Amino acid sequence: QVQLVESGGGLVQAGGSLRLSCAASGPFSSLSMGWFRQAPGKEREFIAAFSRIIGTYYADSLKDRFTISRDNAKNTVYLQMNSLKPEDTAVYYCAAASAVVPGTEIGSFDYWGQGTQVTVSS
Repeated sequence: QVQLVESGGGLVQAGGSLRLSCAASGPFSSLSMGWFRQAPGKEREFIAAFSRIIGTYYADSLKDRFTISRDNAKNTVYLQMNSLKPEDTAVYYCAAASAVVPGTEIGSFDYWGQGTQVTVSS
């Protein structure tokens, strides 16, 4: 069983940066890892993922400001967010997939964290 715990969310001013962390238990090195977010009244959307086969891939609209990385020694995946905007306000979720290339669909990910709130003030 895989458990995911996000941290690092909070309140930040527009233009600022945050780094989210996701600590995983279980067979971390064999998992593909991803980040999603869900704003109030909107569907959960894909941000970025790290595939064991193809490496990192991103939502086109966010790839210039967000960076995913992972540290297998610490069983942790990170999301570095720069130049934050009020529209980035959302709950951010870490996800893990057994698939080697899970894609961008929510249903492709098998495990989810509880989410961490990010609020960007204008």
